[in-house]
Amino acid sequence: MKSASKLTLAAMSLALAACSSVGGGEYGFSDYSAVPVRRVSVGDKTMVVSAPRPWNRHRPILFEDIRQVEDWTLNGPLLDGISFVTGLKNGKSLIRQRRSASQQVPMFRSDMTPPEVAAMIESLYRVRGGSVDFRTLSLQPRPFLGANGFQLDYEHLDDDELWRRGRAVGAVIDGRLYLILIDAARSHYWDAALPDFEALVASARLQRV
Repeated sequence: MKSASKLTLAAMSLALAACSSVGGGEYGFSDYSAVPVRRVSVGDKTMVVSAPRPWNRHRPILFEDIRQVEDWTLNGPLLDGISFVTGLKNGKSLIRQRRSASQQVPMFRSDMTPPEVAAMIESLYRVRGGSVDFRTLSLQPRPFLGANGFQLDYEHLDDDELWRRGRAVGAVIDGRLYLILIDAARSHYWDAALPDFEALVASARLQRV
């Protein structure tokens, strides 16, 4: 498991790379790629959203390289980040994990209730993100992608002693999980990124691939 301090160092290096190499560095390679201000497909391409301003796709840190998950950031993934979960199937996980690991993030089940999805997200932060304190602020119904979905608001403290806030808006549709999640440092970055998140949620649509 990566500790939050290691994640912080990784995020700092990614942020520095982004400053100089978004869209391709000196050798045509970057950990980031620019997201245009137009409708774009995310994750496994079954969801489309409209970015209200330029963001950057980045290699995942909290979520690992799962085809149904895509991550964006403006200022580095531990300062602000938005994740898209698109059509996660029954029995699949948000992250890659060894069966022998002593701590496990629960697999998604197609019959999960919103409180169970919320508990899965909390487990993700505690097991993989190194959160030492995780607080659910609210869990309420909210329409999403034309379905009866939910909104989870939370905050968490990691071992780098930085409080972060998060919001997840999602729904289980045809037995699959669709979710957009924002997580950002509670001071400044949360307020700055939240309007973009809400615009992305409002713009989200499903498409056939």
